[in-house]
Amino acid sequence: MSFLFGNRNYKTFKPKKHIPEGSRQYDLMKNAAATLGSGDLRLAVVLPEGEDLNEWIAVNTVDFFNQINMLYGTVTEFCTEESCPIMSAGRKYEYHWADGATIKKPIKCSAPKYIDFLMTWVQDQLDDETLFPSKIGVPFPRNFLTIAKTILKRLFRVYAHIYHQHFDHVVQLQEEAHLNTSFKHFIFFVQEFGLVEKKELMPLQDLIDKLMSKERLGGH
Repeated sequence: MSFLFGNRNYKTFKPKKHIPEGSRQYDLMKNAAATLGSGDLRLAVVLPEGEDLNEWIAVNTVDFFNQINMLYGTVTEFCTEESCPIMSAGRKYEYHWADGATIKKPIKCSAPKYIDFLMTWVQDQLDDETLFPSKIGVPFPRNFLTIAKTILKRLFRVYAHIYHQHFDHVVQLQEEAHLNTSFKHFIFFVQEFGLVEKKELMPLQDLIDKLMSKERLGGH
């Protein structure tokens, strides 16, 4: 289940990451889903009183992975080796893949291959109990924030690719409201806790500015 998408039966690109029922993070997830239901995304990203920041970032990172997983899953048939031979976000931004472990030197690859590498890598981080502990009382690693920032920075690139290369397809599928709400939620969250550097957000800066000005004018 995703906060924004409920239990709608979406085709996902990778298997969904589930938070174990009965865990501390599961309660936090339910809390977040209820706040999101109110429609105020600004309020939905704020750390709930008395909660641990790492727990909150972990729960939301899992949710953004699930959201992006579903959003990209809707356009995979249009994102092919032929249509997207490079992983780009418009003409000015191109991404090369490296994970620092199996692929140390950045490689140029197609968008579907890059996103496959990226989502598999994120999934591996989320499944690692030493990085994302799900059991109560198990501490987060000291470098947790650094790991979460890297995950979110990379997940942003999938939003950027979808907006630049596949927005027409998203509109055809009538999924633009989901995409826009998900992205707005993501941006508010990373801004609230300073999790993605401004330079990384440049491929979608115009869109971000639009979202922010609407917010200031009182729109949701």
